[in-house]
Amino acid sequence: MIRTSLLIGALAVALPGHGTAQPAFSHKTVTLTIGYGPGSGNDVYGRLVARHLGRHLPGQPTVVAQNMPGAGSFKAANWLYAAAPKDGSVIGYISQTAATEELLGSPAIQFKTAQFNWIGRIGSYNNITIFWHTSRIKTMADALKMESTIGATGVGSPVFVYPNMMNKILGTKFKIVSGYQGTAQTSLAMERGEVEGVTMGWFPVKTGKAQWVKDKKINFLVQFLTKRHEDLPNVPAIVELARTPEERQLFSLFANDGEVGKAVFAPPGVPAATVALFRRAWDAMIKDPEYVADADKLQLERDAMSGEQLQRLIETVAATPRPIVERAKSLLK
Repeated sequence: MIRTSLLIGALAVALPGHGTAQPAFSHKTVTLTIGYGPGSGNDVYGRLVARHLGRHLPGQPTVVAQNMPGAGSFKAANWLYAAAPKDGSVIGYISQTAATEELLGSPAIQFKTAQFNWIGRIGSYNNITIFWHTSRIKTMADALKMESTIGATGVGSPVFVYPNMMNKILGTKFKIVSGYQGTAQTSLAMERGEVEGVTMGWFPVKTGKAQWVKDKKINFLVQFLTKRHEDLPNVPAIVELARTPEERQLFSLFANDGEVGKAVFAPPGVPAATVALFRRAWDAMIKDPEYVADADKLQLERDAMSGEQLQRLIETVAATPRPIVERAKSLLK
């Protein structure tokens, strides 16, 4: 807390007509606009930040969470881009797929993801492809040789796109059974033997299906990050399976969704000095014992990333060569 106090003192700004300086956010409220409905998993992440970020901003403002669901969080993103105040009073939390979906031409997107001022990441979101222990498919090598069934939701969702991508690029023989309502339904279908495998988040498996791992009920085939997650050092990252530079770029485009993860940003046009205040507050928040205890109690992922790193990552996605983007579009069908 000593370091935070020094930061607050150093960043105090003089107010007109007053002889003393006050911290930048004194007597202010910051609204964290969450692009999802109340009670959703993403709402839990957003409200975690709302509870803790204000303590580390100069002046310790109240941070209020406000839900604006719609269009997979892009209703909120469009508003934050075009209409939200640009004075630091509003920040946002939206889908980690925004940068990729913008490139792929989602009609719901009316913003430039790289023009947001990214403040920081709470945690990555690692999708994994797993198969039930009774399946003949134990590894990616098996998936290249033998046909198998894998459950998915709708066409265009990541859990459909990823196995479809592996089929079209690597030559896996997944038969995608789509139409399930969500991860809970696909994972139950795998347990029942309706399908042999699923693609789903590692963290929900780790926290909600730990018995699967303990009892060796599942086999891990691949994880959709640009490098192996520390929890899964023996499971290949999708980019490792690339055979050409083009394939690596293509896999990286989709894997970067997981790297962006659960992240918060300010609208475009917010002054650079204000963005810097948010980023330094974020760096302090993620080390705060109260924040750590709260996140761990909620069983949320905590592999954070700084705002500067996150900004560079999203700018890299935006710079993806057009031929790679066009090929990526073909994988959505």
